[in-house]
Amino acid sequence: MKLKRLAPTIVATVLLGTALTGGVATAAAPSVVTKAAAADCSKAIVGVKAKESVKTRSTSATALGLWVKGGKGGLCNDGKATTGATYTLCGKTSSKWYWGGPNSSDIDGWIPSTCVNW
Repeated sequence: MKLKRLAPTIVATVLLGTALTGGVATAAAPSVVTKAAAADCSKAIVGVKAKESVKTRSTSATALGLWVKGGKGGLCNDGKATTGATYTLCGKTSSKWYWGGPNSSDIDGWIPSTCVNW
C-alpha cells in the first residue's frame, strides 16, 4: 500500500526537478580532479561556442555559473578533456569534461564536453 502513495510523490518530484532546471543542461562534475589540476590555462582554446545553455560546475557539482547557448568562451588545458561522471546532455552520452567558462564571466568550472563546439 505504501507504494501506491509513494508513486505520485516520486512523479511529482521528477516533474519539479525538470521544471527547476528550465531546460538547462546539468550533470555532476568530476569529483576526483582538483581545480588546481584542471586550471592550467596557459594553453587555452578561445572562441568556443556552447551548443546549449549549460551550467559550469565545481568539483562538488555545485553550479557556479551559466554558459548560454551560442555564447563564446574558452577551454583550458589546450582543450584536453578529463574523465569524470557519466552524463547524457546535449543529445549525447559521455564522461568527458573540460575546464573553462564563458567570456561573460570570470568564473570557470567543469563543462560537459558534449555541450561545446570547437
